[in-house]
Amino acid sequence: MSLRTALSILTLSLLAGCVSGGAGDPLANRQGREAAGQAYVQLGLGYLQQGLTERAKAPLAKALALDARDADAHAALALVFQAEDEPALAGEHFDKALAIRPDDTRIRNNYGSFLYAQGRFDEAQAMFLQAAADTLYPERSRVYENLGLTALKRGQGAQAREYLEKALRLNQRQPKALLEMAELSYENRHYVPARDYYDRFSQLSDQNARSLLLGHRLALALDEQGTAARLGQQLQRLYPGTPEYQQYLSEQR
Repeated sequence: MSLRTALSILTLSLLAGCVSGGAGDPLANRQGREAAGQAYVQLGLGYLQQGLTERAKAPLAKALALDARDADAHAALALVFQAEDEPALAGEHFDKALAIRPDDTRIRNNYGSFLYAQGRFDEAQAMFLQAAADTLYPERSRVYENLGLTALKRGQGAQAREYLEKALRLNQRQPKALLEMAELSYENRHYVPARDYYDRFSQLSDQNARSLLLGHRLALALDEQGTAARLGQQLQRLYPGTPEYQQYLSEQR
């Protein structure tokens, strides 16, 4: 069963549940409208996950027609417009969502990620810090990872390390945080800890151009010539047109 079919069935089942207690319009009461709105939001998010942003708008618009103060619908529309590279509209709907539910940590974290993607790092950091204050948020480790990435963009290396270490204390299986810690440790010439972070990253994630270059550099620093050659060959084979490969070539001279 496709995701779209599953979510369509979810919509119908929720609407059917509204009238299970008797006949009548399922949207005539608040409970029915809330259930329908939730179903429309889930359907819109399902389309978004499939990359079908245009289709996602229709169910989300229906959710807002039922309740203009549906924070989840506004937050979902913000993600849709972010995916469509419409930053003004995305920001508008994030603002509306937070105006309705100012203490929603998930919305704050998503808004922070949007601000980060826009290069608005000071604002992103402020949003992530507010999200991190929620000690019961189930994905708090992601918030600290985001704080670490933002601190790096703001040139705050020591602060970034603190945030990333906190992220990994909360959840050791975070490839982005591990790769950043490997990079920071390498830059500080702490090659053994850097290798540990790098190996843990490699167990959790596929390699990319950046990680292959870092792995090559680490192998050279640790006098592992065979590993360095192998990673360099992978970088050449898989990512020949990247800045990382050009950097690799420059370091061979």
